[in-house]
Amino acid sequence: MKIILTAIASMLLLFTLSACSPEPGTEAWCNKIKEKPKADWSSNDAATYAKYCVMGQYKK
Repeated sequence: MKIILTAIASMLLLFTLSACSPEPGTEAWCNKIKEKPKADWSSNDAATYAKYCVMGQYKK
């Protein structure tokens, strides 16, 4: 029983930590995308960057 509870707790922790990525258009996302090479940006990334990051009007 203790092994099962430990496995469930480990899976929940892993799921919680892996699901943390900033929402496109937020300041955190803009900072993250700036570090990514522009050749690796998708067209959606470029459009979102232009819409929210260039003028500093981030999503809340």
